[in-house]
Amino acid sequence: MSKKTFTEKEIKELSINPFVKAVSAKGITYTDEFKRLFIAENVFGN
Repeated sequence: MSKKTFTEKEIKELSINPFVKAVSAKGITYTDEFKRLFIAENVFGN
């Protein structure tokens, strides 16, 4: 786990992303849709 914390500006920028479910100074939670897309791309080696 990274020890980096996000600034307020970074939090605002990240929260605009449609694949971000939640963001705090300590971490990002991605949507289930993003997780499915990521796994599908990873399985096919893209």
